[in-house]
Amino acid sequence: MSDTTRFPGLGLGHWAAAALLGAVLGLLGAKYVLVGSGWSLLPWGLVALLVGFTAGSRRRAAVDAGIYGFALSFVFMVAGYSGAAPLAGRLWFFVLLGLFGAACAALIAVIGRQVHSWLTRRRDRSPASHRRPG
Repeated sequence: MSDTTRFPGLGLGHWAAAALLGAVLGLLGAKYVLVGSGWSLLPWGLVALLVGFTAGSRRRAAVDAGIYGFALSFVFMVAGYSGAAPLAGRLWFFVLLGLFGAACAALIAVIGRQVHSWLTRRRDRSPASHRRPG
């Protein structure tokens, strides 16, 4: 799949869809689901793993998940901010945390892509007698 592949029915390129997915999950995590809990990392990590598992290459897995992770982390921090200092003064720090989120998501997605490769190789090496015709 090329980098211009679109998500069916959404009309979005995969980068935009990754950013949208991250932003939605960041907002949900900051305001509605598992608020204030470390458990929110579990679904976020599973989504990053799934992004990698379904990507066509390690590069695509890393890039898409990086975009997803940045959007998720940045939106989570902005949506959850309730400090006394103006938000504008905190944005640089939220960008740094977003970059950390991008790196974490990219790493998890590359692991997901590797798992996909291992499973595919294992299936392809199975004896022909174990395959069903058709």
